[in-house]
Amino acid sequence: MSSVDQGRDPRTGAAVGAPYPHTDTAGVDRTVLAAAAAAAPLAALSPARRCELLRAVASALDAARDELVRLADAETALGEARLDGELTRTCVQLEMFADVVAAGADLDVIIDLADPAAVPAPRPDLRRMLVPIGPVGVFAASNFPFAFSVAGGDTASALAAGCPVVVKAHPDRPGLSQRTWEIVAAALTDAGAPAGTFGLVRGVAAGRDLVTHPAIKAVGFTGSLAAGRALFDLAVSRPDPIPFYGELGSLNPVVVTAGALTERADDVVTGFIGSLTLGSGQFCTKPGLLFLPSGHGLADAFAKALAGTTLGPLLSEKIRNGFEHSRRALAAVAGVRAISDGSTVDRAASPSPASVAPALFAVSADDLLRHRDDLLVECFGPAGLVVEYDTADQLVDALAAVPGALTATVHAASQPAADEARLVRRLLGLLTGKAGRVIWGGWPTGVAVTWAQHHGGPWPATTAPLHTSVGVTAIRRFQRPVVYQNLPDELLPEPLRDANPWGLPRRVNGQLHNGPITR
Repeated sequence: MSSVDQGRDPRTGAAVGAPYPHTDTAGVDRTVLAAAAAAAPLAALSPARRCELLRAVASALDAARDELVRLADAETALGEARLDGELTRTCVQLEMFADVVAAGADLDVIIDLADPAAVPAPRPDLRRMLVPIGPVGVFAASNFPFAFSVAGGDTASALAAGCPVVVKAHPDRPGLSQRTWEIVAAALTDAGAPAGTFGLVRGVAAGRDLVTHPAIKAVGFTGSLAAGRALFDLAVSRPDPIPFYGELGSLNPVVVTAGALTERADDVVTGFIGSLTLGSGQFCTKPGLLFLPSGHGLADAFAKALAGTTLGPLLSEKIRNGFEHSRRALAAVAGVRAISDGSTVDRAASPSPASVAPALFAVSADDLLRHRDDLLVECFGPAGLVVEYDTADQLVDALAAVPGALTATVHAASQPAADEARLVRRLLGLLTGKAGRVIWGGWPTGVAVTWAQHHGGPWPATTAPLHTSVGVTAIRRFQRPVVYQNLPDELLPEPLRDANPWGLPRRVNGQLHNGPITR
């Protein structure tokens, strides 16, 4: 196994930039201990100061936009337009967290004042708030080199929570990881963050060392099911088990009813193929399963739409090889037939070693159930499976076999008949138990960065379905509650004192309250 990370251009396979050596165990230890030393002073910063740190990082990334986008394109071939938009999303996410921190909404302060007359027994003074969990390990993703990488959502939400971060760089993004780390670390230092607030390590062994280091208190991960499961097992088998927030894999089922098909079959074709092939099928929210009524008659339309799709290369030759293996395995399952088998790549038109052709297969709902272990497996890249059902019960049985997902989507008639309306209610109940985000009449690719967003779901979509990796509540992964009972006011943390010196929103005796406590 190589002891260096070397970037490569997916379009040509040529090396990009210098190789970067992996971090040895001693190096990981130094980096994590520096983060541990930064934990207490970082946690002690006021919301205003923490807000300043986040805004400084966003500003620094934006100022280096041209350099970072060019470097990202060289290592990903995702195109400068896509990458520029993703960097904007990353900066917006940091600014959103800054707004939340400045308002103090992330601390969830709750105060129950002492009540000697309480029934059935006198009540003590109880004051609760969320505190930073401590140093956090973050594993950078491959498919979103900004939004889920060195300065992405896990890093941003951990910093917002007041936690130092140590990032394990993705091996395919060594130059971009290094430059992003330099920019973020410098911005944090210039803004007054404690030394050690932001660190970087490299290599598979370093990743294991990071997860098992006793000073690391939580881990955020976006990547493959195999790698995520291995790291999850390490995290929970430590002498002191820690939370492992892994986003691993998702089939993201989409259901189209007969009524929707009658109303807008053309829209179903264009919407599905567009979502399936967006980013060359390398989005975690790609719709991998499309449930259609038997006899839908759309096979030719799907094949034509796929033939007219222009794909960029996959993110690496390794990912391309994994895609081809999964595609061939899918095609070989009994009962599966090809709508477009993806076996032909025009090497003259696309000489990249990471190029693939899109693939779409079809299978009956009964055969899906017969071969669920072989068919209900994520194929990372531009491939999908159409599942054809005859009856509502058959559809429900097939959906019940689908593993946990990030998203689930329903397309129904705008004015459904009574039997379809009953089916829709049944589907929504079922899919609510399957996915973290249930979508009506749309497509799952695209994840808005908002207060209400939930980007998570039951296993194997994530290891922690109660939490999200996108949106404001992502901060809560890296906080824990502490209750102080009967402490003198002057010994309480500032958010819990009677005077409310930070001016935070607080719930006092069950009522929302923004001012001081008067007696």
